[in-house]
Amino acid sequence: MIGVFDSGSGGLTVLSALAKKLPERHWVYLGDHAHAPYGARTPDDIHALTRAGIDRLFGLGCRLVVVACNTASAVALRPLQQEWLPRTWPERRVLGVFVPMVEAITGQPWHGDPVPVPEPLTVGVFATPRTALTAAWVREIQSRAPGVTVVQQQCPELVAMIEGGVPRTQVSAAVGAFVDGLMGRVDDTPDAVVLGCTHFPLIEDLFRAHLPPGTKILDQPREVAESLAGYLDRHPEFAARADEVPGLRFLTTGVPRGAGRVASAWF
Repeated sequence: MIGVFDSGSGGLTVLSALAKKLPERHWVYLGDHAHAPYGARTPDDIHALTRAGIDRLFGLGCRLVVVACNTASAVALRPLQQEWLPRTWPERRVLGVFVPMVEAITGQPWHGDPVPVPEPLTVGVFATPRTALTAAWVREIQSRAPGVTVVQQQCPELVAMIEGGVPRTQVSAAVGAFVDGLMGRVDDTPDAVVLGCTHFPLIEDLFRAHLPPGTKILDQPREVAESLAGYLDRHPEFAARADEVPGLRFLTTGVPRGAGRVASAWF
């Protein structure tokens, strides 16, 4: 089994792409709805909650877990991979959602030959406050492609609005304000934007409505799915077992009925 962990419902966008790309696998999704959103939490909180979610998925039998939350990936993933995992689950692996997008933006893959990226390139990143404060997107992109200009836009409360079922007119107004904020800090129209929270693709149409027509919205779930397929090809130790039954299992730390309403939009 492969686990997918998120702070709430946003990781369903990633799970949907993963299940379409690799339908032969058994997926277990865990949304930490009881503690969502993560974007305004302290780093210590995010670290502890992410570790607990991964630990639960490993305990259920998952050998590989994808952290489908940009905030958790930015704050907690590296120390968990370097310190906690070797000590606690040495035969298991945890992957995040940053690397595939950084590869797509910079053309500098962790594996394989570089792909030339036209420069100068301006990329906008819409993110939760905590993800933006880590500057992980800026650091990882510019370390591989220094000529790329990265402009971040914090989107406070947007995850809570999505999770809380706020009317779309209000969500659209909030998205419009965040887009205006980003556009006010760039010299020209951005070439591309990253919806740097896996909740945001749930309302991609609203971002599209407010962004300039020529700005491309990069597809994080698709890039993550392609990257995981490549990872599994390189790591046969995580191949499906003979007795593995393909399927999907959904878990939540919150109220199943509410979480199920969002999940039903994707599955």
